[in-house]
Amino acid sequence: MLELSILGFLHEEPLHGYELKARIQALHGHIRPVSDGALYPAITRLVKAGSVEERTEPGSGAAARRVLSLTDAGRAALMDRLREPKDVEITDGQRFFTLLAFLRFLPDPAGQVAVLRRRKAFLDTPSSFFHRDGERMRAEQAPDPFRRGMLRIARATTAEERAWLDETIAALEDRT
Repeated sequence: MLELSILGFLHEEPLHGYELKARIQALHGHIRPVSDGALYPAITRLVKAGSVEERTEPGSGAAARRVLSLTDAGRAALMDRLREPKDVEITDGQRFFTLLAFLRFLPDPAGQVAVLRRRKAFLDTPSSFFHRDGERMRAEQAPDPFRRGMLRIARATTAEERAWLDETIAALEDRT
């Protein structure tokens, strides 16, 4: 998801490393902190792959800044990632949010709908954090208030996400 975030933010505008890190950190929050030890090797991989280019500009102080920008190959790689996200990018909530942050860049509404339908299909598959006797445990069956809370929050969040998905899919289909 780090590489998707890099490609997505650089699609918006060229950035230097510190700005890019701040934007990625804001998107991912405290759940997945971004270290320099992960960010800069990812940037280096994208530069070597020809997806990102870097140039040096004078800094506001004495130090020069590396400014990163997306290449045509990087734009194509971003479109591929958005058009055909990995299963984990659909099923993992945080990864899906990262995908959503950049899905607007996919120019084809039908492609956007296809991604949203995959998420909806995942949400429509019955699941639970807990099971009893091989059956999914519902919030009302949870043995303690903490697990009841987890299950109630997940149910409410999923219901709201389904409603948003239905609205957005309908709106996008009206555009096609």
